[in-house]
Amino acid sequence: MYDRSLIRNISIIAHIDHGKSTLADRILELTHTVEVRKMHAQYLDTMDIEQERGITIKAQPVKVMYDSKDGKSYELNIIDTPGHVDFSYEVSRSLAACEGAVLLVDASQGVEAQTVANAYLAIENDLEIIPVINKIDMPNANIEETKKELYDTLGIKPEEILLISAKTGQGVPELMEEIVHRIPAPSGDENAKMRALIFDANYDPYKGVVAHVKVFEGRVSTGDVIQMMSTGATHEVIEIGIFVPEMIPVDSISAGEVGYIAASMREANQARVGDTITQANNPADKPLPGYKEAKPVVYSGLYPVDPKDYENLRKGLERFKLNDAAFAYEPDNSSALGFGFRCGFLGLLHMEIVIERLEREFNLDVIATAPNVVYKVVMMNGKIERITDPAKMPDEGKYVEIREPYVDLSVITPTSSMGAIVGFIQNEKRGEFISTDNAGKDRVALNFKMPMAEMIFDFFDKIKAISHGYASMDYEISGYRPSKLVKVGILINKEPVEALGIIVHEEKAYRIAKSLVEKIAEQIPRHQFEIPVQAVAHGRIIARATVKAYRKDVIAKCYGGDITRKMKLLKKQKEGKKKMRMLGNVEVPKEAFLSILSVGKEDKN
Repeated sequence: MYDRSLIRNISIIAHIDHGKSTLADRILELTHTVEVRKMHAQYLDTMDIEQERGITIKAQPVKVMYDSKDGKSYELNIIDTPGHVDFSYEVSRSLAACEGAVLLVDASQGVEAQTVANAYLAIENDLEIIPVINKIDMPNANIEETKKELYDTLGIKPEEILLISAKTGQGVPELMEEIVHRIPAPSGDENAKMRALIFDANYDPYKGVVAHVKVFEGRVSTGDVIQMMSTGATHEVIEIGIFVPEMIPVDSISAGEVGYIAASMREANQARVGDTITQANNPADKPLPGYKEAKPVVYSGLYPVDPKDYENLRKGLERFKLNDAAFAYEPDNSSALGFGFRCGFLGLLHMEIVIERLEREFNLDVIATAPNVVYKVVMMNGKIERITDPAKMPDEGKYVEIREPYVDLSVITPTSSMGAIVGFIQNEKRGEFISTDNAGKDRVALNFKMPMAEMIFDFFDKIKAISHGYASMDYEISGYRPSKLVKVGILINKEPVEALGIIVHEEKAYRIAKSLVEKIAEQIPRHQFEIPVQAVAHGRIIARATVKAYRKDVIAKCYGGDITRKMKLLKKQKEGKKKMRMLGNVEVPKEAFLSILSVGKEDKN
């Protein structure tokens, strides 16, 4: 029997690897939602890539029934969310479908950067927050210090904090009682005009587009004709269901409930994340607020290895976009790689995961060009152009200045690593130190402003190495600043290869260009002729590497005689090699494009 007062919608939020998915496992076991024989660790991480990497990539909803000590049976809709900064958009969407959040903090790690960022997201959504310290069974758990950090950074009182071990299950029953009594029931009228918010979607080959929704008002049933409020398009509902965590069909879902709707939508653009669904015969007056659109900050070109797969790549990207609203793409073409797409991501890990998922889930083999940020170029006529592709950068003399995006970066680190991190960011990453804040015992929060472009190559790995794995980071775009930037183009056999061009700061141009041509030259197979790999900036060649030719010993048959005979044969060979180089095509392998990704990893001079 439907009773909205017994419904609780919550998200589990935390920094990466603080135990969100493990807590979800214990809740599934405690409520007997999943049969014991089917249960495995990180049950809600359904993708192979999540299981392999041990991280959550997609927010995953699940409905559980909990019998409370007060004698009532509560319906809990729980959304397990990712912890990495690149997937914070998933967290923000999940929180919009909830009335409360469980904020999880690792007792051995303490408050970290994404803990703070996710807590502020929950506060912005006006959610009831239940602070929980996890991993209290660990030998190195520091419970009292973690409580102090929560108070210092977020103002959470120690008496409000619950203590649990998601691994052993200790404290989880007490947490469930707190959830049903501290989190408010959803508002909304079951008899009002139906409004449901799409917070996620996926594509099913049999059902078409499946929209994941939170019903805010009214009721939707199988057979209803629904309308998308952004487009006015109508569809007949063929299936409605809930997540337990498998998708189980039901007759209807009402105000306050979370579930899915399948309505024979065959095109990926027919159900947009953030859109409002209403009844076609009795539509609502205005849509729900939806979401702030995610703005990609890193761009890369994706091209099919085989040009014949272009259409398959287009369909794959269209369906992938359904499942990842933060991903953006538009058609593009390159003289070196043919037709493909310019794709936008929220960060480097996001880019890496998207490419891996495209290859696994859609059986696509793609080439990715070097990632770059979005630049703003002020032209001579005062017009400002957004540049997402280095190949589209205007020639020098046609613009006044180039502006690059800056980020507000927060690094929480042990005090022992403070000096090394400040030195690294200031000296090698063009960062500007702003301030330092207390983050608990022997830990500080360092605040910087730095160019987004400096984070693309080898930044996170270096910070982790300097701090021995103890530092955590969070960042957000703060605006644009003018910078002395230059485009470094690459010539292979004197032909420009646009897809290998990059934009760098003038001070680093020579060093990066030298490293880049050497790495590209290592990846190009030897031909019958010598192949120069050159880097061009400011209209001149600033670095060069050479792929040596295979050498045939043409003077082997000369056992003696005059030296001029040998010289004549060598000259003839040289002329032949020169002609071959003019006529020969150089095949640039996929690895050459990927070599740009390792440019930042060379030893610093």
